[in-house]
Amino acid sequence: MQKIRLKSKKKKIVIAHSPDADDAFMFYALANGVFKNDNFEVNHVLKDIQTLNKESESLLYDVQAISFFAYPDVVDKYQLLSCGGSVGYGYGPLLVGNEKVERDLLSKLKGATIAVPGEKTTAYLLLKLLIKDFKSVVLPFDQILDAVSKGEYPFGLIIHEGQLSYLKHGLNKIVDLGQWWLGLTNLPVPLGGNVIKRAYAESDKKDINLLIKNSILYALENKEKVARAVSGYAREIEHDENLISKFVSMYVNDFTVDYGISGKLAIKKLYQMAYENDLIKNIPVLDFVE
Repeated sequence: MQKIRLKSKKKKIVIAHSPDADDAFMFYALANGVFKNDNFEVNHVLKDIQTLNKESESLLYDVQAISFFAYPDVVDKYQLLSCGGSVGYGYGPLLVGNEKVERDLLSKLKGATIAVPGEKTTAYLLLKLLIKDFKSVVLPFDQILDAVSKGEYPFGLIIHEGQLSYLKHGLNKIVDLGQWWLGLTNLPVPLGGNVIKRAYAESDKKDINLLIKNSILYALENKEKVARAVSGYAREIEHDENLISKFVSMYVNDFTVDYGISGKLAIKKLYQMAYENDLIKNIPVLDFVE
């Protein structure tokens, strides 16, 4: 009697990440079926990082992007993947304003009102480590540049492609938090990563980690093609191929493929400093899916 082979059913997973060019670049191959994937049916959800940080506590997504500042709140629910991180070396979120601040930076910013993209973003954590005492007003990240340029707020904390487009708004760079962090620690600045539900089987975690890593490697190996394909996610710089290429290179790099020793040391240092400044209650144990 002939045996009938049943086609194995793919496991459905939902991956949630930001609707910006670097994440779109990273997940391009996976989202567009560039390579064969026999194990998983992947659906993508696009939401801003502040929303994803909040929703992580509800375990809505199998895999999601998360700010490192938000991760300690869900470390019991999610595990960090070893790939997919947003890490900058000597550059990072920017504090911008209408006027230059060249002297007595900390004293002039003390107590200032600053528009921020979310109080669980790592950009906010870095600003707290630097300035400590300021008044934050949360705005969607893509509205901060306009709000500051119109004088609604004296300063704004900028993430994503706004780090390259702030000059178009006539604004001045006050401090680059990634540059400040490098000078302080001699380490890259870890901003966010991808996490997976701890409830998954270890074999599935490893397979999903590899799937995402392969998508990242494809994008890096086909940089010009993929950067053009995701230009619509770059908002203010979408018509400037050079700036799009520069932006995705900033946050999809060797650290994105794998954090490596220095990337993991940087994450540990971030949590150590956050704990010492009473900004997190406990330092999370870092166990990566390798």
